[in-house]
Amino acid sequence: MSTVPLWRNRDFVLLETGRLLSTMGTASTSIAYPLLVLAVTHSPAKAGLVSFARLLPAALFGLLAGIAADRWNRKHVMIAADAVRALAISGLVAIVVLDPHAFWPIPIVAFVEGTGSTFFGTAQAGALRAVVPLRQLPTAVGARGAREATVTLAGAPIGGALFGLGRAVPFIFDAVSYAFSFVSILAMRTPFQEERAVDTSRLRTQVAEGFRFLWDRPFLRTCAFVYGLGNFAGAGLLFALVVIGKSQGLTGGQIGLLTASFGACLLLGSLASPLFRRAFSMRTILRLELWAWLGCAVFLVWPNVYVLTAAILPVAVVIPVTNSVVEGYRIAMTPDRLLGRVESVRSTISQLITPLGPLTAGVLLTYASERTAIAVFAVFGLVLALWGTLSPSIRNAPSLDELDALQTV
Repeated sequence: MSTVPLWRNRDFVLLETGRLLSTMGTASTSIAYPLLVLAVTHSPAKAGLVSFARLLPAALFGLLAGIAADRWNRKHVMIAADAVRALAISGLVAIVVLDPHAFWPIPIVAFVEGTGSTFFGTAQAGALRAVVPLRQLPTAVGARGAREATVTLAGAPIGGALFGLGRAVPFIFDAVSYAFSFVSILAMRTPFQEERAVDTSRLRTQVAEGFRFLWDRPFLRTCAFVYGLGNFAGAGLLFALVVIGKSQGLTGGQIGLLTASFGACLLLGSLASPLFRRAFSMRTILRLELWAWLGCAVFLVWPNVYVLTAAILPVAVVIPVTNSVVEGYRIAMTPDRLLGRVESVRSTISQLITPLGPLTAGVLLTYASERTAIAVFAVFGLVLALWGTLSPSIRNAPSLDELDALQTV
């Protein structure tokens, strides 16, 4: 594949357009889901249960999604996932309109949507590798992060504002975004995988092969565990931000703006990621994110939702930088025939505890206190920061220069 600027790479643009449209819809409903449940039940614990249901499929079906991505046509998997998500959200719109007091259909739809996202997300790693040269992968991941942060920045306040217009409105927006993603993926021309023979081995053997590839590489293995566990704190803190904001009298639009500030810092970090990659080693970048999570402890001294928001903004700057180096390196180093399984193993490890973040936050906010909830996440973040600092795998993190030699193979 000849190296051209990413903005002139037709299939990369189509891939990102579809992904970003669906991301904007997801960002809007990330605010709308808890606001909807709080409006129906007035229960933070039940709102946490819905967020748990939306995240749970990544842990339950991640390995199956990896096998599907390596065995079947990845383009077909992504198209099917978009169709399922669009139909599920459309069903929720009908439920909200016809039975505005119903609760249990909400976590069911969230679970189905999360299942579609799991299969889509695992397959799209192979699609990205197919349309982007290996040496451009860190840049592509960084650029994707910048655009994703932009739509997340817009999606959060849009979701809050749309919810103010009507409970079903943000979900209508989400369903339409999945339909646009469906069309953009359908229009791509590049095959999403290399030519490969049909693997007739047992599913357990196929999963084990992907697991061994990741486990035999200490750097990839450590990143999967450390940053995967960090998703627990991230998901829990962002959920707590919504509930605490609501309890302190903020409107849906105001809460959306607070969440959008996190997205603004994600955008800033994405735009600055090339500077970070030139100025710092991979080891330093990885440690910056881990220690930045501890800023949430400021809330224990000053329990105000605006203080909590400001305290977690620094980590938002570093997250896309970490993603650009770790994800770009991992996708480039993994053989195409194993990419789906390796990504699914990594995703399963990283997402196994993530759904418990908002669930834990919801329970603590309901039965304990706001300070207790944030304290739990602060202590958890401290443990991860010490682990990452002392880890030999992160201390001896590789250089992105290795990708130059890989490209010539």
